Amino acid sequence: MDKILIVDDEEDIREILGYNLKKEGFKVFLAENGQTGISICKEEKPDLVILDVMMPGMDGIEVCDQIRNTKGLENVLICFLTARNEDYSQIAGLDAGADDYISKPIKPRVLISRVHALLRRKESVQAKPTGTPDLVINREKYLVIKNGETLHLPKKEFELLSLLASRPEVVFERDLILERVWGTDIIVGDRTIDVHVRKLREKIGDDYIQTVKGIGYKFRGEK
Repeated sequence: MDKILIVDDEEDIREILGYNLKKEGFKVFLAENGQTGISICKEEKPDLVILDVMMPGMDGIEVCDQIRNTKGLENVLICFLTARNEDYSQIAGLDAGADDYISKPIKPRVLISRVHALLRRKESVQAKPTGTPDLVINREKYLVIKNGETLHLPKKEFELLSLLASRPEVVFERDLILERVWGTDIIVGDRTIDVHVRKLREKIGDDYIQTVKGIGYKFRGEK
């Protein structure tokens, strides 16, 4: 049974989302603020966190960042739920490591559809390690090892890197990357790929992912 944690300071939203997700067979946990959400996340290790951005005290961006930097929680899926629809908020959310970003108000059926789409991507994919001698990408274990050191990447960053490395030197067009990594049933901003590539380069170095201007990106098999 997949576990879902809902973190929102509005009781009505917690209750209606929790009720509908429980009807779908999920095990649901509720938190009214960010600190409580982090505590539950550490204890229960949910598969997915539905996280409000605008909360008093610790906001969702900070909560997301703390989850992503907690050992054992690096690959927890995070979906932001917020009334704010400005582009800068979306980019900030992606920078923090969010897997999806949807706006209130949202119909329960739509949310459930998005939840199922996110959880489908959590399925383990059997694959041989790819990459280069100094950067190994193991999809089966969801591990990235650079020069012998294990790197903990958020889900979407890992999937993007794995996709590009699956065919070194082949240029992946932006539309194909969005389809393969985010799916056709989730709408994300135009800068989504760019943000994730930038975060990857910060962690693995600038030499592995090359920008092909006006087309997309490719993984450099030989540097």
